[in-house]
Order: sequence, then structure tokens, then C-alpha cells
Amino acid sequence: MLENILTALYIIVPVAVVLIVILSGYVKAPPDQAYIISGLKKESKVLIGRAGIRVPIFERLDKLYLGQMTVDIKTEQSVPTSDFINVNVDAVAKVRISPLADGIKLAAKNFLNKRPEEITRDLQDSLQGNMREIIGTLSLKEINTDRDSFSDQVMQKASKDMDKLGIEILSCNIQNVTDENGLIKDLGADNTSLIKKNAAIAKAQADRDIAIAQAQAERESNEARVQADTQIAQKQTELEIRRAELKILADGKKAEADAAYEIQSQEQRKSIETATVNAEIAKTQRQAELKQVEVEVQKQTLEAEIRAKADAERYRQQQEAEAVLFKRQKDAEAARYEQEQRAEAERKIAEAQKYAKEQEAEGIAAVGKAEAEAIRARALAEAEGIDKKAEAMKKYGEAAVIEMVMQALPEIAKHVAEPLSRVDKITMYGEGNSAKLLEDIITGTSQVTEGITQSMGIDVKSLVAGMLGGRLAGGEDKTIIIQGPAPTDQAGSAPAGGEGDRPPEQ
Repeated sequence: MLENILTALYIIVPVAVVLIVILSGYVKAPPDQAYIISGLKKESKVLIGRAGIRVPIFERLDKLYLGQMTVDIKTEQSVPTSDFINVNVDAVAKVRISPLADGIKLAAKNFLNKRPEEITRDLQDSLQGNMREIIGTLSLKEINTDRDSFSDQVMQKASKDMDKLGIEILSCNIQNVTDENGLIKDLGADNTSLIKKNAAIAKAQADRDIAIAQAQAERESNEARVQADTQIAQKQTELEIRRAELKILADGKKAEADAAYEIQSQEQRKSIETATVNAEIAKTQRQAELKQVEVEVQKQTLEAEIRAKADAERYRQQQEAEAVLFKRQKDAEAARYEQEQRAEAERKIAEAQKYAKEQEAEGIAAVGKAEAEAIRARALAEAEGIDKKAEAMKKYGEAAVIEMVMQALPEIAKHVAEPLSRVDKITMYGEGNSAKLLEDIITGTSQVTEGITQSMGIDVKSLVAGMLGGRLAGGEDKTIIIQGPAPTDQAGSAPAGGEGDRPPEQ
């Protein structure tokens, strides 16, 4: 246990010592200073704006300021110029330690660990001496008029001495130049007088030039004004002449236009009067035509009424005659039909008796007799049915025929009018109207009944008229009800509760 602790101490202590040495020797130089580490090596190590390690006790750390410094250069006593005029000069120089390695080495020998104020104070004497030497080579006028050249010469002269110290001159500016006798002021007054003189001369010349220019300008302006007035007068004269010409031309055009307008007005008035007369004539003609049409309509109306009455009377008489004739024909037909049916029944009875006798003769008397009796009974029943049917046809013949006809008439009228149901719009001209359309449908139905009369020999009109005429002639107060077919819906089926054909009822 103790050995482990000792081993750990042997390791930790050297490491701690090394860390303490490193931390105590760690240095970091700012950008405006140079840290110079010397001691162990032959060449010193320079740090500018970076960090480094200094071994304590064995190495030394020194600092050198590298920033810009301002040196006030003044001649404390008057210095004679090349023209033997004593002057005092005040200037300012901006300097710094050279950043080059050689410059730092030289500056380190002279300004190591010094503050900026101490460095500028050491440089001030050297710079003042250099400026005095330059002043002695220049005249007063050169110093005042060309200060840039003066400052450049001072910098050039002082740079030789500053290089030996590791110093770099950045700039040198002359602030002020004075002399003991006020010669600079006198030179300024002389120059001021000369400037004023030159200015007065220049002003007089300028006034003269202005007067000459004004006179010339007035003359040229007058000439231009006269010329402009002349041109204006000429233009006005030409304008008046042009206006007169245009007025003459306009008057002529106006006269022509007035004449043309009058002629056009007369022609239009004539056209209007002609159109008015034509309109009156046309109106009179239309009124006359309208009257004629009204007379024709009245005439046709009267003729239609008279013709209708005559036709009705003739039709009534004709129907009465046809009804009498039809009744006689039907009576004759019923009698003939009854005789034919009786004869047919007697013939069948005779055939049945003959057949029975034949069957008896062949040895099948029993069966033949039964069959003969059955045939005879059937024949008798048929004969009796025929008689009853003949009697019914005789009794109800007229009503049955009328019922069949009346049942067929709605279907006939339906098929006659069916094409009209597929027409969206009907436009009628002349005498066309709804009454005329209905009359055409009835006429079509009448043509169908006439076709039945011609093809089947059944005169529907005479049949109906005869029956009605017979009823009226007999003075019977009876009503004949004819049941037509039951109305149907769009699908063609009879509605619920509808009845079939009924026999005619009296």
C-alpha cells in the first residue's frame, strides 16, 4: 500500500512541477508589442501577437513597444535660413519601431522596456537637429511656399539617423513657420497689394468688356427687334390677304351649298308628297278591298246558313225514307233467314232419321239409336237456337247493328285524328280555324262510314235515321242507350271496374 502511494507521488510530483513551470512561463504578446525571450539560446526569440513559453529562472522576458508614436519637433531657438532670416518652425512627426527583424534588434538595444513617452523624448533631439539642418539649406520663400518639399527633405534627412536606431518615420507635417522681424507678414501684404492691384485691373477690364458686350448686345437686340417687327408686319399682311381669299372662296362654297340644299329640299319635299299620295291611294284601295271581302264573307255566311238548312231538311227526308226502306229490307231478310234456318233444321232431322235407320239396318241398332237420338236432339237444339237467334235478330236487329256501328265510330274517329297528335304547332291561313279543323275530322269520319256502306252494303246513316224516324213516327217515348267501348288509358287497357260490350237497351 505504501509502495503504491510512493509510486504515485513519484509520478504526480514531476508532472505537477512541469505543469507549474509551463503555466508560470506561459506568455502571450499583443499585436502592438514585441516580447523578447532570451537566455538559453544564442538567438533571442521574438513574439509579436502570439503566445510562447519562457522557462523561469533560465530565460528573461523583455518588452518593446511597436505602436505608432507622435514626436513634437520644434526649434526652441530661431534658425537662420539660406537668405539669413531667422525663423521658428513647428512640426509633427509620426514614427514607430521597424517591424523587421533587424529593426527590432537595433531598437531593442536602445529602447527595450521603455514607455512610448520615453522613446519619443529620446527621438525628439535627433529630429530637431535634422530639421535645423534642412532649414539652413532653404530660403524663407521656399519654406513657406513649398512645405511639402520641406517636410519630405526633413524625413529624408532624419531617416538616415532613425534607421541606425531601428526607427521608421511614417510622416512629417509642418505646422507653423514664423520669423522674428515679421517678414512673412510683409511678404503677405505685398502679395496682397499685388493681388488687389491685379484684381482691380481685372475688374476694370471686366467692366469694360461688359459694357462693350452690353452695347453690342443692345445693338444686335435692336436690329433683331426691327427685323422681327418687319417680319411680323409682312406675315400679318399675308395673313389678311389669305383671309380675304379664303372668305371669297368660303362665300362661293356657301352659295353653292345653299343652292344645292334648296334643290335637295325641293326634291325631298316632292318625294314626300309623292309617297303621301301613294300611301293615300294604297289606303283607299285596301279599304275598298276590305269592304269587298266583308261583303263576300257576309254573302258566304248567308249562303252557308241557307245551304245548311236545305241540306238538313233534305237529309231528314232522305233519312226517313231510307229508314223505312231499311226496316222493310231487314224484315224481309229476317223472314228469309228464318225460313232457311227451319229448312236446314228439317234437313238435319231427316239426315238424322236416315242415319238412325241405316244404323239399325247394320245391326247396331242400340248404339245407332242412341247416337241418332243425340244427333236429333242436337239438331233440334240447334234449330231451336237458330229460331231464337232469328227472333232476337228480328227483334233487336236494328239496335244491335247500331251498337256495333257506334262502337266502331270512336275507333274510326281516333285513327282519323291520330296524325294530328304528333303535330307540335298548326298554322292556318285564310278561313282556317278550330271549327274548320273539327269539320275536317268529322268529314273524314263520314268518309269512313260511306266506305262501309259501299263495301258491305250497310248504310249506317239510313240505319240510324230509319230507326230514329220509326221511333218518332210511332210516337213511342223510348230512349235508346248505346254502350260504346269502355274508355282506355294510355296503355290501352280498360280501367278497373269497366264492363265489356253490352246489348242494346230500350
